Amino acid sequence: MTTIIQDKEWWKKATIYQIYPKSFCDSGNKGTGDIQGIISKLDYLKLLGVDAIWLTPIYDSPMIDNGYDIADYYTVNPDFGTMADFDELLKQAHQRGIRIVMDIVVNHTSTAHQWFQSALGDVNSPYRDFYIWKDPVKGDIPNNWQSKFGGSAWEMDEKTSQYYLHLFAKEQADLNWENPKVREEVKQVISFWAEKGVDGFRLDVINLISKQQDYASDDVGDGRRFYTDGPRVHEYLQEISEAVFQKYGSVTVGEMSSTTLEHCQQYSSNDGKELSMVFNFHHLKADYENGEKWTNAPFDFLQLKQIFNHWQTGLNGKGWGALFWCNHDQPRVVSRLGNDTEYRLESAKMLAASVHMMQGTPYIYQGEEIGMTNPGYTELSQYQDVESTNMYDIMVNHQSTSHDEMIKILAQKSRDNSRTPMQWDTSEFAGFSKGLPWLEVAKNYLDINANQAVDDPNSVFYFYQRLIQLRKEVDVITSGSYVDLFPEHNAIFAYQRKSDKQTLICLNNYYADEVECVLPEHLNVEGARYLLGNYLLGDYLLDKGVGGESSAVSRHQVLKPYETKIILIES
Repeated sequence: MTTIIQDKEWWKKATIYQIYPKSFCDSGNKGTGDIQGIISKLDYLKLLGVDAIWLTPIYDSPMIDNGYDIADYYTVNPDFGTMADFDELLKQAHQRGIRIVMDIVVNHTSTAHQWFQSALGDVNSPYRDFYIWKDPVKGDIPNNWQSKFGGSAWEMDEKTSQYYLHLFAKEQADLNWENPKVREEVKQVISFWAEKGVDGFRLDVINLISKQQDYASDDVGDGRRFYTDGPRVHEYLQEISEAVFQKYGSVTVGEMSSTTLEHCQQYSSNDGKELSMVFNFHHLKADYENGEKWTNAPFDFLQLKQIFNHWQTGLNGKGWGALFWCNHDQPRVVSRLGNDTEYRLESAKMLAASVHMMQGTPYIYQGEEIGMTNPGYTELSQYQDVESTNMYDIMVNHQSTSHDEMIKILAQKSRDNSRTPMQWDTSEFAGFSKGLPWLEVAKNYLDINANQAVDDPNSVFYFYQRLIQLRKEVDVITSGSYVDLFPEHNAIFAYQRKSDKQTLICLNNYYADEVECVLPEHLNVEGARYLLGNYLLGDYLLDKGVGGESSAVSRHQVLKPYETKIILIES
């Protein structure tokens, strides 16, 4: 039996694996994943070497937004199993040395939640002030704030003629954090799961909980500047942290929507008063043409590097970030930034190395470790995601986008690209379920699946395994400073990590053409050694990180298509 090492900063050398339960593994024939399915794959995750699992919401929910619309914080969604199943998952994971991080959504609840149902239509309900209600302005909506899913952020309560705020779907009503009773309820919810032994929490869109109280219309935007990193957000997080997170020693990661470095330095400050670490998404907007998500555009490579530099240097010594390419809301990175056909293996490994050698805590999204791709859907009927279908309606039926162009955009940007069922083997439905899956499986599952990856020593899976190991073995990855070595190079992303005794160089070619570079003179490559790479270097198999004496490291480097090389210099 493996035991959990009691280290309150365990997460700084850890790698966390995100599971989207609906698409991970179905233990039967429902077509949707469940907790027992997750339990059946714990040995696979143990082999990969991850330290913790982050579960997206498993609470009771109408599933309008796939669980991010919570109807009961204290009940497990029957689609996923029972509380007994969850307790068994917690036990089985801990026995393997794997911690559990729960996703919690406290910016909003489902409109099916008993609090909202009590408040709806009754201005005298004790729960009315749990939500944000406004009178019409000149017979219309209170302001021009827009929902993140399209359309107005306000919905009418017909019985009282007031509007409630929903920054996401109309079935997701924003909580009123100005009400201290709401904050007390949030503390009780989180404490309930911490008492069970849950090791940490991922807090959904947590930087949106504080709104400017005049609720003015936005004359230059969609309203987000009035509620993003709002006026009391740090006060609220410090209150929750002191009452719950610090009491239970919970690791916490905050999802930060449209945030700033300065706020994230405070959210994740080393004093531990708010959160352990932050998710920010700026690097995943490098393919947003003119800042717009719903476009079909290549990524801006120089901008991508600039964003990484900004956050890596800005958080160093001040805060802590999450490192990631993929999650349940983002397309598959090998399709997005890599080459998912001719160089799928090479580009999947290169992209992994690119972020895993930075400072922060890496997150692997299910299937990323085997190089899963976008499914390449060609019909609107194949999509289930509420954001995708809403945006199709807005852009095709109310704007000038053609059907064909919108299908191309969805194939690149839809959240369903990452939500296709996990590809386990070559059996029907990729071994995900014995029944028809809720979302169509990607057609390439016969070639891309976990069984094949585990059987192949040169697979993406074992490359990720080695990256996870390196983080524990090489201290500079955790503590070193960050310098972009070639910020203006149009193909190579190369950076230096440096501490007192170690220097690590991560070289990455982001394109399908061979490129060359010369390492800077200040780097003493004499005695340097290769730690890992995705091509053979002489007799040294970098993919495995083993194989006798390493090749000599030259200052002049040639990088093959999508090649990555990780070099260590020790003083």
